[in-house]
Amino acid sequence: MKWWLHVGLLCIPLLAVYLHIPPPQLSPVLNTWHSSGHFFTFRGNNIFYKESVGVVGSSDVLLLLHGFPTSSYDWYKIWDSLTQRFNRVIALDFLGFGFSDKPRLHRYSIFEQASVVEALVAHLGLSEQRINILSHDYGDTVALELLYRNDHNRSGHITINSLCLSNGGIFPETHYPRFVQKVLKDSGFISPVLTRLINFQLFSRGIRDVFGPYTQPTEAEFWDMWTGIRFNDGNLVIDSILQYINQRLKHRERWVGALTSTSTPLHMIYGPLDPVNPHPEFIQLYQKLVQRSTVSVLDEHVSHYPQLEDPTGFFNAYLSFINSF
Repeated sequence: MKWWLHVGLLCIPLLAVYLHIPPPQLSPVLNTWHSSGHFFTFRGNNIFYKESVGVVGSSDVLLLLHGFPTSSYDWYKIWDSLTQRFNRVIALDFLGFGFSDKPRLHRYSIFEQASVVEALVAHLGLSEQRINILSHDYGDTVALELLYRNDHNRSGHITINSLCLSNGGIFPETHYPRFVQKVLKDSGFISPVLTRLINFQLFSRGIRDVFGPYTQPTEAEFWDMWTGIRFNDGNLVIDSILQYINQRLKHRERWVGALTSTSTPLHMIYGPLDPVNPHPEFIQLYQKLVQRSTVSVLDEHVSHYPQLEDPTGFFNAYLSFINSF
């Protein structure tokens, strides 16, 4: 038997073991987040959400929409501050993310995620309430679909009181996905194999690049992000979720059109060191197209995750916007 055949036969069981590495255990802080949340059912899938009742005497409701590939836990650094301003603060894990179900062989779409959000608002009995939305990255595009439905008075739509976006690739022409994202979304039948080969080292190396050099997460924070992805085998559906990049291009007119035509109060909080939506290209286009919106550009060292990299600056920028109308 040839030597390379021996090596191949030896590698098969090793690869099999590697591909079935169990997900990491929840850290104490992630376990606390999980245990303080709730679930509701959307089309047979369990959706995780967390809700806090804050300021007494206020009826203001805030809905938080997270980015890719992370979860509602992205908001933990500003959660307590937000509960001191709003009566109800709500965050969910989109289908396929965080602690929510992650069905395989599923066609994930921005449209469905918007319907998940509408179903959550109805589940909480808030359909008649005016909702403030604060979103990030992937959540920005879900927010734009919700804005489109609101402005076109679609059945079951959320009534949006205000919308604040942050570092989302809402313009395909100024959006630069990471190399791994491009490979996974366009590799067809090879993608399921590639998703199994992603491990913590590859993940942390990739996501490290979208944080500023002086605003890097700790090793424990990287592990919490990775744990959220591995929960319910979420790494195996990343390629399907990544089709949102193609959806942004296909439906650009619908979503950018909603942004440019709405009368809803708008704000953009922007970390300018973002390699995915680079400065000044992204923010100049935003200000050109969305002239009704106000903009907060954070410190020059802040990158793609501004709410994690500069929580104080991010919160203050949002507070200034929300108190301005």
